[in-house]
Amino acid sequence: MNEIKHPVLIIAAGSDIGAALAQGYASRGCELILTARDPATLATLSSDLELRHRVGVKLVACDVVTTDPDAFFDSLGVVPGTVVMVAGLLGDQAQAAVDTAQANAIMATNYNGPARLLLAAARRMTSGTIIGISSVAGDRGRASNFVYGSAKAGFSAFLSGLRNAHFKAGLHVLTVKPGFVATKMTAGMDLPPLLTAQPRDVAEAIIKAQLGGRNVIYTKSLWWLIMTIIRHIPEAIFKRLSL
Repeated sequence: MNEIKHPVLIIAAGSDIGAALAQGYASRGCELILTARDPATLATLSSDLELRHRVGVKLVACDVVTTDPDAFFDSLGVVPGTVVMVAGLLGDQAQAAVDTAQANAIMATNYNGPARLLLAAARRMTSGTIIGISSVAGDRGRASNFVYGSAKAGFSAFLSGLRNAHFKAGLHVLTVKPGFVATKMTAGMDLPPLLTAQPRDVAEAIIKAQLGGRNVIYTKSLWWLIMTIIRHIPEAIFKRLSL
């Protein structure tokens, strides 16, 4: 069983999953470094964590797209024991298909930016855990969200390579593939209850997987079966489906 090494750095802690993770780690006594584009937006969360769990919380500015990774990590003054990359942007597929700026934003937020920051983290960490939140959407390109899905596919492949590159050195890399999650990002969408997780459930699954030394997890676990089936549908049939 792996130890949770802290401080725990959560990048994009203002998201619903990020906030749930902060609560989960704080409840286990971990010191926290939380980031957002505007750290002031995390003030209420920070106060709650400090009062409820008696842990230290540091708030830091970070924009995954524009922040210089090396300057960011050097500014922390400490090497995190756990780094969790939560940043993501679903965007609008129809708009991304015709608007290069929208497509660029989705790709930069879901792949380029997170990968750059996690590379910088791995250069500094000799042990501990790096956790990247990818998506089931990256398991196969689908017409309904292929710009987002392709960025997540790239991020999943990046995390796999990072895991293999640093395994012998003792750095654990965990890939998380959520399906539907009831968050601000999915607000207004008609999500199937059976396949939709709550942020707290995702956070607990991530921490459990970290402690268990897992490599890849799906949340909810039923998504593993669903995506296994989808991956094995022949392309000649798959391209005719409305997925």
